[in-house]
Order: sequence, then C-alpha cells, then structure tokens
Amino acid sequence: MATTSADTTSGTQVPADAHSPGTFPPFDGTTYASQILWLAITFGLLYWIMSKVALPRISGILEDRRDRIAGDIAEANRLNEESNAAIAAYEQALAEARANAHKIAQETRDKLKSDVEARRAATEGELAAKLAEAEARIGDVKRAALENVGEIATGTTSELVEALIGKAPTKTELTKAVETAMK
Repeated sequence: MATTSADTTSGTQVPADAHSPGTFPPFDGTTYASQILWLAITFGLLYWIMSKVALPRISGILEDRRDRIAGDIAEANRLNEESNAAIAAYEQALAEARANAHKIAQETRDKLKSDVEARRAATEGELAAKLAEAEARIGDVKRAALENVGEIATGTTSELVEALIGKAPTKTELTKAVETAMK
C-alpha cells in the first residue's frame, strides 16, 4: 500500500466550523475585552485574598519566629551570665580555699616550730642540768681522788724516804713536801 503525503496529513487537521474561526482563542482579537476583565477580576480577588488572609498569617508566623528567636537569644544571654557568675563564684571560692589552706599550713608550721623550740629548750635545759650534775660529780670525784692521791703520795713518799735513808720523816715534813709537789 502506497501512501501519499495527502493521506498522512489529512487525519491531523481539524475542520473549521461555525464556532471555531480557526485561531487560538487568547489571540483572538474579539475576546480581548472579556479576557482583560476576567484577568482584572482574578487579580483583584487574588490580591485581596493575599492581603487579607495569606500575608497576615505569614507575617504572624514571621513575628512569632522573630519573638521566639529573640527569646532564645535572651535566654542564652541569661544562661551565659549565670555561667559567668558561677565561674566567678567558683574562682573566688577556689582562691579563698587556697588562702585558707596557706593560712592553715602557716599556722601548722608556726605551731610545729614553737613545739620544736619548746622541746629543744627543754632538752637543752635537761642537758645543762645533767652537765652541771656531771661536772659536780667529776669535781667530787676529782677532789676525792686528789685527797686519796695526797694520802697515797704521803704514804708512798714516807716508805721511799724510809727505804732510802732508813729513817721515816715526820708527818708535818712529809705533808708539807707532798702539798708543795702537788701544787
């Protein structure tokens, strides 16, 4: 079957009738006035709906959002101030605690130092008393030893003189000679 170009285009054409003059309706010059009227009515109605209904709702939503953001910022600022105040209070408490710790440490050092000084003074006093007592005992022992030395020296000298000379010296001569030698 052979097709011609007239056969292929014949089915796509729309025949013109009395109601359809053959031009696109928006471009038809006879309907411009009614189209403009309906455009103005539709635009006015849409403008009125937007200005009375949609825009107030949108502006209310935006205002609520702005108020919420401002409230959140104010709350954040308040919390920031509270945290700064808490930090300052913490640092002040820490400084006071450190000062108290230093004060307690100094008081403890002073108390221990005074205790050590008191113990040292008491120990030195005890040692001085023991030293004086020891010196007194040494003096007593020395005196006793010297007295015994004198007696021993007198006895020994008497025996030596008697052994050498054959005659014992008198007690006064012997005592005088020993005392002179001991000085």
